Amino acid sequence: MGGRGGRPVHGGVTPALIDRALQVLLGFKSSAWIETATTALLFLSPLAFAYAVVKHRVLEIPVLLKRSARYLLVQRGFTFLLSLVSIGLMLMFAFAFSGRLQAAGEAAEPTGISLGAVIGTALLWGGSQVHRRVSGRIDRAFFRSAYNARVILEELAEDTRTATDRAALARLLEQHIREALQPRSLAIFLEQGENTLALAAGEAPRGSETIPIRLPELLDPALERDTLAAFQPEYLVPIAGRNGRLLGLVILGLRLSEEPYSGDDKRLLASAAGQAGTALENIRLAEDIAARIEGERRTAREMEIAREVQARLFPQSCPSLPTLDCAAQCIQARSVGGDYYDFVDLGGGKTGFVLADVSGKGVHAALLMAHLQAQLRSHCGVAPLDPAALLKAVNRGLWQSTAAQHYATLFFAVYDEGSRRLQYINCGHNPPVWLRPGAPAQRLEPTATVIGAFEQWTGAVREVQLAPGDLLVVFSDGVTEAARGEEEFGEARLLDVLRANRDRAAGEILDAVLAAVQQFSAGAQSDDLTLLIARAK
Repeated sequence: MGGRGGRPVHGGVTPALIDRALQVLLGFKSSAWIETATTALLFLSPLAFAYAVVKHRVLEIPVLLKRSARYLLVQRGFTFLLSLVSIGLMLMFAFAFSGRLQAAGEAAEPTGISLGAVIGTALLWGGSQVHRRVSGRIDRAFFRSAYNARVILEELAEDTRTATDRAALARLLEQHIREALQPRSLAIFLEQGENTLALAAGEAPRGSETIPIRLPELLDPALERDTLAAFQPEYLVPIAGRNGRLLGLVILGLRLSEEPYSGDDKRLLASAAGQAGTALENIRLAEDIAARIEGERRTAREMEIAREVQARLFPQSCPSLPTLDCAAQCIQARSVGGDYYDFVDLGGGKTGFVLADVSGKGVHAALLMAHLQAQLRSHCGVAPLDPAALLKAVNRGLWQSTAAQHYATLFFAVYDEGSRRLQYINCGHNPPVWLRPGAPAQRLEPTATVIGAFEQWTGAVREVQLAPGDLLVVFSDGVTEAARGEEEFGEARLLDVLRANRDRAAGEILDAVLAAVQQFSAGAQSDDLTLLIARAK
């Protein structure tokens, strides 16, 4: 015995062992009073065990008496049965050889004695072997059950770490607890949702497959009868998480042996429940990660669809005009973005050019960009006569349907094929570059405030005349603000690329500018790159 009951036991046995060791190893001869004292101390062992049982309740006294009675009954019953078999064999041999020995007379008496000795020795040896083997099995059956239960429950505490899902964990708990403790009834409930425990293994009365999570009630014996009366529980084992939240509950009925659950059983069950709680939290974390991965995969697919839809909002081809070569492209920094360009056939030899940059990024900017496109196209009927009236109507619709912090910068122009005249309104956008042969670069400065920020909007229309060889370049700030460290690409580099390629076709100029920007920023892109090139023929 260990702990408080073990010290008297050690104190009773140890002196006798020391005295005996000194006699055997060193030839030490103990005096009579030492022999008497060590012999008297030996009586402390059973007294200490009895003290531990009664005082410290190492074993419940009714359980101890019942187990002892069963052990004595089985052990003595087997000894009695073995004795009967031995006597029966002796009588059988005696009757078998008695007639022959009597016929042989006195001369056969030594032979009979010898034969009897041999038979008796064989029976003695065989009986001792059988008694030893069967007694060992009886001892293991009676005194190893508690040890086996401990080993099984300790294995359970370790095995719960390997469970990969709730069903596997519940089966593991059920298998080990049944094997170790042999309860008449067992129900294992695990968390289902936020406020409910659901039966995961074992058996439950009809209608009791779910129970509400009320930790104080479930652990209060006074309230237990109302909540779990149908289970007739003998012992409850809560499974709690790291934060104390109830994740499960094990309900055990009476044991088949009618023995109560010992303190050691309860400690081992609590240890297994602690490991099960950790396993449940790990399983829940894995489920959350899997759900997040699935959500991200679904979101990525939805974003890919949104990207495809937005790509369809851009013109699928540039207009083919006799006096103007056009090209445009948008390279988005994310799956979807807020930059927008468009070509609109206004009829009567007039073509509208639009390039806008919506505030914000991502999905919200993409939705606002789609709304802006719809507003522009729906009001294009008045553009040939009055571009300012068109944008005033667009501003009103955008302001009414969006928050004040959401707006768009925009460059809108109408090109007349017959007169080569370009009318434009610049709503707070980067000034487009106008390059003419033999002249310095000019910029089409803003003529109005941004679109969608204010209820009242006014703007002025400006006009330029495009001659053969002129180059008009409209761009978003993602082009000039492309960065390499702290340095930006800037308008000076843009002008250098334009001048070096001004005699090429519009599409080639477009490719040269975008390549220069991406090479400068080493492929890093924090904003959409949108570029529109118009080269007069």
